[in-house]
Amino acid sequence: MTTETLEQPSTQRALALKKLTHDTHSRLDKSIMAGRPFESRARYGLFLQVQYLFHRDIDALYSNRELDGILPDLDGRRRLALIAQDLADLGIPLPEADGPPRFDGQQVDIPTALGWLYVAEGSNLGAAFLLKAAAGLGLSETMGARHLAAAPEGRGLHWRTFTAALDGPEIDSPSEARVAAGAEAAFARVQALVDRIFAEAPEA
Repeated sequence: MTTETLEQPSTQRALALKKLTHDTHSRLDKSIMAGRPFESRARYGLFLQVQYLFHRDIDALYSNRELDGILPDLDGRRRLALIAQDLADLGIPLPEADGPPRFDGQQVDIPTALGWLYVAEGSNLGAAFLLKAAAGLGLSETMGARHLAAAPEGRGLHWRTFTAALDGPEIDSPSEARVAAGAEAAFARVQALVDRIFAEAPEA
């Protein structure tokens, strides 16, 4: 990571994160699709398990008062309960936790948390493609793919509202580095979940 990246003005934070995580994000997308999550409902269930464990990690952040003061409609953006309902729709039990959640809602480093939330919100922006693919399995916003539904105002505006708020806080370079490290850690966490859950699944 270069000093130039860390010292970009705060209005460029979301763009800097996008550039910084491009390769990591691309590798993750390829890994997910290599797992053939839309080949069957059983394999889609593996994707849901990944989603559930990642959102379990960050669920406490949506109740954090300091983050709520920075990001718009934070509580309304949480998706853990929707993913749990999607799993229930398909008759799939909640996956066994592989440890405590990454964030417990107590002592939260705000810059790090912003990086994790950037990844979570970005995944929702790209969910239109996933929702269309899920429809091929007979799933929808009301059955099995609830967590992929667009916000009432639309995905684009929902994302732009988030990134405008993310870009807002003026923070020092060490804190900026923690935002970036948080985003990288979030992508790494999802990658690890994909690698484990899809690898352990039968090839049926």
